[in-house]
This record gives sequence, structure tokens and C-alpha cells, in this order.
Amino acid sequence: MIYLDNAATTKTAPEAVEAMMPYLTDYYGNAGGIYRLGSESKKAIIRAKETIAETLGAEPNEIYFTSGGTESDNWAIKAAYESYCGRGKHIITSKIEHHAVLHTCKYLEQRGAEVTYLDVDGDGLIDLERLERAIRPDTILISIMYANNEIGTIQPVREIGEIAAAHGILFHTDAVQVYGQLPVDVRKCHIDMLSASGHKFGGPKGIGFLYIGKEVKLRAFMHGGQQERGRRAGTENVAGIAGMEAAVKRAYRVMEEKAKRETALREYLIEKLMREIPDTKLNGHPVKRLPGNVNVSFASVEGEAVLIMLDMEGICASSGSACTSGALDPSHVLRAIGLAPELARGSVRLTIGEDNTREEIDAAAEALVRIVRKIRATAV
Repeated sequence: MIYLDNAATTKTAPEAVEAMMPYLTDYYGNAGGIYRLGSESKKAIIRAKETIAETLGAEPNEIYFTSGGTESDNWAIKAAYESYCGRGKHIITSKIEHHAVLHTCKYLEQRGAEVTYLDVDGDGLIDLERLERAIRPDTILISIMYANNEIGTIQPVREIGEIAAAHGILFHTDAVQVYGQLPVDVRKCHIDMLSASGHKFGGPKGIGFLYIGKEVKLRAFMHGGQQERGRRAGTENVAGIAGMEAAVKRAYRVMEEKAKRETALREYLIEKLMREIPDTKLNGHPVKRLPGNVNVSFASVEGEAVLIMLDMEGICASSGSACTSGALDPSHVLRAIGLAPELARGSVRLTIGEDNTREEIDAAAEALVRIVRKIRATAV
């Protein structure tokens, strides 16, 4: 098998599995217990917050554990609206956000919020002047993703944060595709809230976190207990937290070399596909792009057929977000960057991870050349 869908999920790192095991066997106590068995779980939670905070330039009490990126996005946006709607009801986001953000904004519109969905350019980038023009006296939140999960485009997050800070507006960023892959500094980027998910960088599924700056006054998202300083009730997933902490440590240890290697393989694959398959279009910014992201569209081809045929050859890829697999409509991200529907339907996303080799990239490229030729020949 050749696995090229690392944006959907990464393989759980051996260090993460090893770190989880004690909390599934010996240290199974509830972190809320006052006895030693419970205190061991509590220590693991505290350590993980310290580790994550250090990577972000944050403080441990600004890290709140969640079930993953979707919950973190929901919490940040819903709670920000509920907590600050007395000041205004206007939210700014973009048309290429993950559905965890877009659907949450649509939900809030039904409850009185007014949302501006910013256009992006052909590479998927936000126009900073357009963002600033969209700000109103009643704007309370800007939510722009750090990097897009489908096309890999990295936004000018620091500049967005500076604009938000200058206007006294909260800034939330969905950093699910970036955290653990590239350096992130919440202070330098003026980020008030940041979402991340463990399984995107070698941690287990079902665990993530939301960074909430200490100046941000958010209401509780889940009620029923005093966990997470009373803001997110529910028994903590201690094993998941321990596994994510181990994955964070590993990710930051190998980050620089991993990014260089994945970028080199990315460029090699893009060049090979563009050269050997006529009428191929690269989607997303050619340079301001996640290291392992390759999103291409093949004219006169259905992406779904390509994926099925790749799977038959033992190659795992996708057409976009794993959360929208099975959807018949073209990707909202590809539509937003101006792709015609027929070209958008011919898109394939291949996302490279640290285990992928040059030989695997060659095999995947050669398979795509054969498959696209076969589909086009059959359609004639």
C-alpha cells in the first residue's frame, strides 16, 4: 500500500502508542480523583498542557483539550458569539473554510448573527485590503484558517492577526493542518483562539485542543462538570492526551527536516504530473503551500473514478476533505478559487507524509499517468 492521504489522518506514531498504554492499563484512575491513581492522570494532563503551550508561545492554562478540530472550531465560534454578541453580531470568515467553521457560521446566522464570507483569489489567498474593508463597528470575530486542508494554501495569518488586533476584534484560526507541521506562535500572530487535532501529526484520533488566550472571556461549551476550568465538562481522555503530547514532542523534534523532505517530494510529484499528463492544473498557491500537499485537476476526467482505480492499485488518495467524502457536488474550495465544475470534479488530492519515499512517489505518478490516459481514451 502507498498511503498519500496524510491530510485526512496520519499514522499514529509509535511514541504516541507507547505513551498511551500506561493510562489504558496501570494508571486508569479518573483525573478528578484525590487518590494517587487519579493524581497520576492529572499529572499527565498538566504535563501535556505545558508541552503544547511551549510550542505555541502560550501559557499552560490557555490550553483546553477537546475531541478534535471540529469541536474546537465549534467551541471557538459559538462561544465567541454567545459571549460577545452584546458588542455586535458580525462575523468575518472565508469561503474556503472547513465545514466545521462554515456550518457553524450558518447555524449562528439562524440565531441572529451576520456573517461575511470573504472571496479568495485563484490561489486561495485572502485579500487583506478586502478583509479590512469588511470590518464593521459591530464585528466581533474573524475566523480564517491557517492553511487550507484541500489545496494547501497558507494564509497571511500574522497580517490577519494584526488587522484584528488593531480593530479590537477576536481572531480565531483553524490550524488543524498546520500545527505539528510548521512552527506556530500565537503571540507574534495575534491569535486569540487556535484549533488543532492530534491525528494530523501522529497522535491518536479523538483528541485535540483549543488555545484560548487568557484575555478572551468565553462561556463554557459543555456543561456538567468542572473539568478544563469549568469550560469543557466531561471526563478527560487521559490516554489520548498523553498520546498527543508524545506526538507533539516528536513532531517538533523532526519538524524542520520533515518539512524540507516533504516539500522536495511535493515539488517532484507536481513537476512530474504537470509534465507527463496534458491538461493538468495545480490547485492552490505554488509556493505558500503546506509541505506535503499536492492538489491537481485533470481535464475530461472524474476524480472519483481516478481514486477508485488508484485504490485498486493499492494507492490511497482523496478528492478533498475526508469530512465531505461521498458528496456529489464539486468542492466548495475549488469553486471558490474559480474552477469550472467539470474541472473541479476532476481533482485529486495527494498528501505526502514522512514515511513516503521517492520510489512511492514515482509509482503513484506512473499510476496516475496510466489511469488518466485510460479514462480519457474510454471517454472518446
